[in-house]
Amino acid sequence: MPPTETTVERRAFIKAAWRLVPFLTVGYLLNYMDRTNVGFAGLTMNRETGLTATQFGFGAGLLFVGYSFFEIPSNMALYRFGARRWIARIMISWGIISAATAFVTGPQSWYALRFLLGVAEAGFFPGITFYLATWFPAEYRARMLAWFLVAIPVSTVIGGPLSGLLLQLDGLGGLPGWKWLFIIEGLPATLLGIAALWVLPDRPDDATFLTIEERRLVRERILGERRDKEMRQLLPALADARVLILAVAQFGFTAGSYGVGIWLPQIIKDARLSNLAVGFVTGGCYILASVAMIVWAAWVDRTGKKIFNLTMACLVASVGLVLAIVSGSFWVSLAWITLALAGITSARAIFWTIPTRFLTGIAAAGGLAFINSIGTLGGFVGPYAVGWLRDATGSFSAGLMAMAGLLALATVMSWSLKLFVTQE
Repeated sequence: MPPTETTVERRAFIKAAWRLVPFLTVGYLLNYMDRTNVGFAGLTMNRETGLTATQFGFGAGLLFVGYSFFEIPSNMALYRFGARRWIARIMISWGIISAATAFVTGPQSWYALRFLLGVAEAGFFPGITFYLATWFPAEYRARMLAWFLVAIPVSTVIGGPLSGLLLQLDGLGGLPGWKWLFIIEGLPATLLGIAALWVLPDRPDDATFLTIEERRLVRERILGERRDKEMRQLLPALADARVLILAVAQFGFTAGSYGVGIWLPQIIKDARLSNLAVGFVTGGCYILASVAMIVWAAWVDRTGKKIFNLTMACLVASVGLVLAIVSGSFWVSLAWITLALAGITSARAIFWTIPTRFLTGIAAAGGLAFINSIGTLGGFVGPYAVGWLRDATGSFSAGLMAMAGLLALATVMSWSLKLFVTQE
């Protein structure tokens, strides 16, 4: 009996998932490691280069300023030149600049290299979100994004112990351990970017790993998708209330994500653990968060209640940080922070399935970049605020409370989407 069209279609999406998602996930894993490994480098780099907590937090956040300013131009270039070439360009350039962070000598060079790293990375995440939306319809997207976004917690699961081990290379070749950390964790992104030129097809029609019939079914499935009040033009999309609400919501949970994530190694270090132990404990927190995200995303794909689940994920994150602050025990507090991380990572996977339900074409390329450019500024605000409050108060409690407040803002904005989105 010949296979049915539904069977062929399902087989095509499975093949596309196995071809694209693992490669992109590894890319994002390296991307996130290159953003957050500064949390581990700071355990020794700050003292050697004379950086204060405020200067360190400011520089850590500057990446997101560069990222945000160049986000929309980068995604327009991706739309113009094709995903394959532009994603490769992004990965090659960020790998080189990340490795060059080993040459930091003080605040000015720290600020410059972090800003340039943000410029190099600009457009990667919204570009991948746009790219996946051209391959997978709505009922697959939360799971595809969750497996892609598992790179965030896994980057810490791998990067935490790895960074702790690399710090032990102190003195090898006359270089301190933090310099080896940047070099060894940065350059693989450049190699992966070169490989992207051969691995990633621009669109389903170019996919030689699919049969002609499979390409046709994927194309027709994407083009035939029903959308809620669809937006195709760029400028009207940027003024759409749904886009503006999503941008503010993402700002809130992104600030919380980086405000906690970049400082987590130093929060754990306060328990007087070794640098290697800090890496393993941090990785353990993110293992639990990644499991929660995958399970939650599968539930969302089955139920379709994206806005409700996004609201609940942000609420869980906010409440988790508040309970971490009031807890009297370090390990109980760390458990609540882990719950907050589970909420934050799950929110991110759910969040990016929503704008692709009403943005298409150039409106999707520019709209996703706009949402991410505003939201990603939270990546500057979060680390800087936590660092400044650490210097001002002598503890991380005030910073964590500020992050809880921003996550509460994300909760309210997520809930308000129900006023404008009728079809999730």
